[in-house]
Amino acid sequence: MKSKQCLSSVTVRLFLIIVTLSFSIQTNAQLTEQSKSYNRQDTLRGTINDQRSWWDVKHYAIAVTPDYTQKKIEGSVVLTFNVLKSGSVMQIDLQEPMELTAVKWNGQQLSVKRDGNVSIVQFPSELATGKTEKIELSYSGNPRVAMRPPWDGGWIFTKDKKGNAWMSVACQGLGASVWFPCKDHQSDEPDSASLSITVPDTLVAVGNGRLRSKEPAGNGKTTWIWAVTNPINSYNIIPYIGKYVNWTENFAGEKGNLDCSFWVIDYNLEKAKAQFTQVPLMLKCFEYWFGPYPFYEDSYKLVESPHLGMEHQSAVAYGNGYQNGYRGQDLSRSGFGLKWDFIIIHESGHEWFGNNITSNDIADMWLHEGFTNYSETIYTQCQSGKATGLAYVSGTRALIANKSTIIGKYGVNEEGSGDMYYKGGNLIHYVRQFFKDDEAFRAALRDMNLTWYHKTANTGDVEKFWSKKAGRDLSKLFDQYLRNTQIPVLEYTISGKTLSYRWTDCIPGYDIPVKISINGKESQWITPGTGFKSLKLKENIDSVKTDLNFYVKEKRLPNAESSLKRDGLN
Repeated sequence: MKSKQCLSSVTVRLFLIIVTLSFSIQTNAQLTEQSKSYNRQDTLRGTINDQRSWWDVKHYAIAVTPDYTQKKIEGSVVLTFNVLKSGSVMQIDLQEPMELTAVKWNGQQLSVKRDGNVSIVQFPSELATGKTEKIELSYSGNPRVAMRPPWDGGWIFTKDKKGNAWMSVACQGLGASVWFPCKDHQSDEPDSASLSITVPDTLVAVGNGRLRSKEPAGNGKTTWIWAVTNPINSYNIIPYIGKYVNWTENFAGEKGNLDCSFWVIDYNLEKAKAQFTQVPLMLKCFEYWFGPYPFYEDSYKLVESPHLGMEHQSAVAYGNGYQNGYRGQDLSRSGFGLKWDFIIIHESGHEWFGNNITSNDIADMWLHEGFTNYSETIYTQCQSGKATGLAYVSGTRALIANKSTIIGKYGVNEEGSGDMYYKGGNLIHYVRQFFKDDEAFRAALRDMNLTWYHKTANTGDVEKFWSKKAGRDLSKLFDQYLRNTQIPVLEYTISGKTLSYRWTDCIPGYDIPVKISINGKESQWITPGTGFKSLKLKENIDSVKTDLNFYVKEKRLPNAESSLKRDGLN
């Protein structure tokens, strides 16, 4: 068998052509794997079209009465909106099989035409720009029932361990229109909302924000009225109905006293009081790193839910069984994930990333999940120091699939891959390395929450923000990790005192710096490109290792292979 040194240039070029073709086939396969067909309903849901763009939601006043036995709900929504430009045709989202039974405006019944999961409402004439209007939407039906919440969304009809009715909703991604009529798009958050829940006297109803009143409704029923005064995404507006008991606490936060209340199924009260002592520790850590809790006016609540958990604003859903870790497991396999309750920390982290800062399009959901995943690393650091934070975030890399991109398809209500969690968190950790110290990085996180305080955002704007804060153009870093499935490989060769290195498995022109240690000494920065660069030392090089803070791969090449590539045969 001939050695590599004896390969002719023709043979090498032929080999590289085959490799290139193979890579092209693999890339096409990846693209095919990610491809999905979309229909008109997807576009109606995911796009701000002509029937949506002329009006802006200001307030939802939702009233709902569930029927546990028939798995049915009925209710009404008074939708207050501003007229941004004159219009007369409005799209209202309400998913089948729910029915929009009536739409009234100024006491007048409006024409409604059903089109799948949307209803087209026709006003008698164009509404005037600048005016504030109200419509009343009546609806009823058997909503989609969640079979595996929170991953499979819908209304939840179940029972607690004592056989009492227990109901709620989980609808992130699926959307609030699965149970009430609304403008079901993340870019348009109401400035405030209220939720009136009418239930049997034997049950308790909990909603977002603060309890405004509890009123007799007749026939053995009570209406619980909750309200939020801050902007809220529609998928976060959620009723919880069950045999709840509660207690309250006060947290001395950055903006003063934060009211905290905890609602749990009656027989879990003592376990909850013990487990929820983690809440003030979490609030102290997150306020320090991310800025004040974003919803002081609406309080902080943790509510036991009939599913694992969800970031419902000011009423965080908790269903982790009063144990540390994720259902008792450490997702990072570092050991540090068992020192805290995953659902308390992760879902509360969403109050800053997802609820305070919300992506305009669900395709950019990594802005919610990537930063919130990194809040787990931040909390681990708050508990046990920076080294444990690194152990946690690097440990989660084993969960990254790299089969499809983090960014989803825009305009069709399609989020990206599940890598938005762990790969997103590791991307943010990579960005962190470009800051001179933790104080600078912490200031940037706080400024991010201030810049988009109670606002929606796009990935592009956030990318520019972090490039500016880091003092360097990070666009290629974001492209590589958000819009590509490959992880950069630092290829290198050692020849005596000379180290030659480059990036492969990367986008064209990729030149993002990384830290390496040579001969086990302190890490130093290098800036590889897609062509080889060299570094000469005063001593022989025995070993090279990429810094664990960077989610990259490394590969040492034989010297002969490296020389062939430097000679232009790569």
